[in-house]
Amino acid sequence: MYLSELILDYVEHLEVERGRSSKTAENYRHYLERLIDYSGDIDVAKITAELVRKYRLWLNRHVNDNGETLSTMTQAYHLIALRGFLAYCAKRDIATLSPEKIELPKTTRKQVTFLSSEEIQRMLEAADSGESLTALRDHAIIELLFSSGLRVSELANLNRDHVNTTRREFTVRGKGQKDRAIFISPRAANAIDAYLKQRQDSLPPLFLNHSRNNTTSTTGDFRRLTTRSIQRMISKYARLAGITKKVTPHTMRHSYATDLLMNGADIRSVQVLLGHSDIGTTQVYTHVTDQHLREVYEKHHSSNQ
Repeated sequence: MYLSELILDYVEHLEVERGRSSKTAENYRHYLERLIDYSGDIDVAKITAELVRKYRLWLNRHVNDNGETLSTMTQAYHLIALRGFLAYCAKRDIATLSPEKIELPKTTRKQVTFLSSEEIQRMLEAADSGESLTALRDHAIIELLFSSGLRVSELANLNRDHVNTTRREFTVRGKGQKDRAIFISPRAANAIDAYLKQRQDSLPPLFLNHSRNNTTSTTGDFRRLTTRSIQRMISKYARLAGITKKVTPHTMRHSYATDLLMNGADIRSVQVLLGHSDIGTTQVYTHVTDQHLREVYEKHHSSNQ
């Protein structure tokens, strides 16, 4: 069977049977089609260890239209996709290279960027520019991101009826179509209530783009605030707050996780709160709490008394 046919089957398998998002499935398709770019649309039985070795060398030397090479992490994503694809073939008893033959390159995770509670407060103060709908909305978004650890896509897709500001908890469906509990602070709940109180519409989306004037839609989805708009908004308030580091909605998620760990939360609980399927993903945050651990050591170890 040929690569192109099986790649399509595998991508559909990821979405339908594995519950992966369409975005994840599309990424896997993109990575796997790079193998076709290199080898042609060959029979999967012709995928050998030697072909993979030469493919890895090709990936390492690959230059895109902008003259850029692939990072080690991006090369690893290609190989992760290939290993998953080969495992799928093995499950279907299709003769090809064993997935165990694919060794991933050693990669170094990027340094996690996070904000202190004082920096978050400065961003909130920068967003406090009156009682306009936009100001109230932006304030609520900053509070909610830091309070909940939501991914920006999860936040953008929220509807009014998803969020219970009285109980201060609700459920979202995250990556892999997995549900997880979200808890929010009283400040975030109050900020959301203040924003919704000023809304003159009954549209479902929790956060709207108020620069659009047409309100004839019954769903309001065309006025839903996009992830890109949220990214720009967060970046704007970080600049206004005098924060020089790059700040994105995911930085707020990093800040949420770091704050929990530095205040005594165990890593397993943080894993569940973030919706990570693998605790190894959560462990990226542990190195940022080293200073906190030193303070614990200095305070509690008997040799320091």
